[in-house]
Amino acid sequence: MTTTVDRPTTAGPAAGPTTADDAGIPAPAVDVAALGEMLLGRWAEVRREARRMLLDERLHQQPDLSCQDHRERVLGQLHLLVEHGAMSRGLPEEYGGHNDPGGNVSNFEELLLGDPSMQIKAGVQWGLFGSAVLNLGTEEHHRRWLADIRDLKIPGVFAMTEIGHGSDVASIGTTATYDPAAEEFEIHTPFTAAWKDYLGNAAVHGRAAVVFAQLVTLGVNHGVHAFWVDLRDEDGNFLPGVGGEDDGHKGGLNGIDNGRLHFTRVRVPRTHLLDKYGAVAADGTYSSPIASPGRRFFTMIGTLVQGRVSLDGAAVLANKAALTIAIRYGSERRQFNASSDIQEEVLMDYQQHQRRLLPRLAETYAMHFAHQELLHKYDDVFSGREDTDENRQDLETLAAALKALSTWSALDTVQECREACGGAGFLTKNRLTSLRHDLDVYATFEGDNTVLLQLVAKRLLSDWADEFKQVDMGVMARYVAGRATEATYHRSGLRKLGQAFRDTGDVRRSVNALREESAQRALLTDRVQTMVAEIAENLRPSAKLPRAEAAALFNENQYKIIAAARAHAELLQWEAFTRGLEQVEDPGTRTVLTWLRDVFGLRLIEKNLAWYLSYGRLSMRRGRSLDEYIDRLLARLRPHALDLVAAFELEPEHLRAEIATGIEARRQEEAAEHYRRLRASGSAAVKERAPRKESATSAAGAPGEKAPEDAKRERRAEKQAERRTERRAERKHERRLELKPLKKAAQRAAASDGPSAEPARESAEDPERSAGTDAAAGTPVPQDA
Repeated sequence: MTTTVDRPTTAGPAAGPTTADDAGIPAPAVDVAALGEMLLGRWAEVRREARRMLLDERLHQQPDLSCQDHRERVLGQLHLLVEHGAMSRGLPEEYGGHNDPGGNVSNFEELLLGDPSMQIKAGVQWGLFGSAVLNLGTEEHHRRWLADIRDLKIPGVFAMTEIGHGSDVASIGTTATYDPAAEEFEIHTPFTAAWKDYLGNAAVHGRAAVVFAQLVTLGVNHGVHAFWVDLRDEDGNFLPGVGGEDDGHKGGLNGIDNGRLHFTRVRVPRTHLLDKYGAVAADGTYSSPIASPGRRFFTMIGTLVQGRVSLDGAAVLANKAALTIAIRYGSERRQFNASSDIQEEVLMDYQQHQRRLLPRLAETYAMHFAHQELLHKYDDVFSGREDTDENRQDLETLAAALKALSTWSALDTVQECREACGGAGFLTKNRLTSLRHDLDVYATFEGDNTVLLQLVAKRLLSDWADEFKQVDMGVMARYVAGRATEATYHRSGLRKLGQAFRDTGDVRRSVNALREESAQRALLTDRVQTMVAEIAENLRPSAKLPRAEAAALFNENQYKIIAAARAHAELLQWEAFTRGLEQVEDPGTRTVLTWLRDVFGLRLIEKNLAWYLSYGRLSMRRGRSLDEYIDRLLARLRPHALDLVAAFELEPEHLRAEIATGIEARRQEEAAEHYRRLRASGSAAVKERAPRKESATSAAGAPGEKAPEDAKRERRAEKQAERRTERRAERKHERRLELKPLKKAAQRAAASDGPSAEPARESAEDPERSAGTDAAAGTPVPQDA
């Protein structure tokens, strides 16, 4: 039985083996301090500084506020961030920043620990509104607006999304038509579906907006561009031509004043076009350093990738917080007397509880290492050190893939942690329900996750096609033949047959093949490559089909396309985790993290086992061995669970969940001490026991039914009594037969002798007396036994 301690070093019977490889090797230990330092990453001091700042209660969420009060509190929190200088790190040095994109995002991610509404409102102000001016504008725009954006003198709105076009930004309906005579753009929303919607700061606080609209000049639509548009005056009233609505109460993040905006022929100066990638001269002539309209659009949108990078990191941090709460509580909470009459089991000792939480802990570590690599790539590009077109495309693809998986994982993990904490997890004071509500929009915020994975898949297909652009027909023919041979080899069962032959009925041999890093890499990589190749072959005819038929063909393969992108993103996470292991110097820590990586990899294979079996990549025996080995790994990880979440270095003031403070351990100890004193006093009440005749065995019937032994004894006694009764009846019958002649003789004598007949009659009327007299006289008369 695992003892409730802060960091258990040994596991009890329910926790499984405590050795490194079930072979008598002492179990490894985690160097929590070193692991925590490594997890903080390149911007460790930035994160520590942010966490120290977040100890300030004024930056904490208050869940009992009204929507309006929450909005005003969050606006005040943003002013506190300005006082701390927390949100200027990414700006150029000439505007009070540090030109540190990676540090800026690292700081932003930590704000989730204070109040997610504060984090996202800060993201709207500085990560979207401010970044649009910084990355899409020129020096003139920077000088005019960046300082006021930095100091929150101009609360801003990022007005891209429309009611009718969410993820499809290229098709938005708002227009910006240039008037050469006035040197102005006319911003207009021609129909309701073109209203800008779901915009942070739009309902109340926004004073200006970066509005995305179709740029039309000299009768030509040059696609989506960004414009600075003033919204409200000093008193907070809309300026002429600008209108809007409040989106009202939401499912979460109610500290943000989301709303709608619409524009009726609003005039803005030509210089309000953020023209880094597309400019309009006074006479209406359009020019751009990027000739391709498509490439230009994706370049402009790509400069805003910071939002996706930030949400990926925030989702990782949400997982860390939720798992820290749930695993701490699960290591203290006791439930049911499974192995002892005097002490209940710790929740984390139950295999099912380990299955609920530890695979998600493994996934969180994988997400963490993948995010660190994404953050490094983002910093390399936006610092200018490695700002190439290819690197930007890689960054966009990586951010789309990881943001989708991590935000989905956060929703799943926080909900599982909530359920794993039972009723305590449902209490608002334990943070999990409010965290789940606030994270809900992450799945569609900064790009719908499904659409993002579709973008990832298109990149995979493009890369696949690029491999064959320069090859001749002979190479292509050999490739197609090779694919056919491979399909025959796998799907005929030959590969599975070979595996089964090598396994020779030994489950351990099957397991050993899957626990190897190379085997996991091969299986995960092969699945992605096979899926992409199949989709590419399916879509090959689309190049020669009419547009409608090509679109229909793509739609027929859309599910497979998204599944391939997800498999690719999972492979990226596994590879990042594996590279992360190389950074670990302490042998014990590396061993434990390797187990954790294996859980992540094998769970991916287990989750997609149907694919691996149907495509012949695994034998049935090897597939069946997965379950057992994962459970063994989880049992090994059980004693290290608290250490693995302690390495996240989240203080009680960051978690603000009562059940993560040790209160449950104190309650359990109080109860245990009560029962110890009661047993020692000798005055403990004795438990009621059922009567012997009602005690049930495995063969007993319904409650109250006699036990088989008792029933058998009763039946035997009844038969004995019946036999005795029968013997008495038989003897009485025989005696009557013997006495019958004597009675008749006495009657005859009485009739013939007259007065002398009285004694005879008396004798005849009392056979017993007569029999006794005769017996006394020596005549043998049978007696009743």
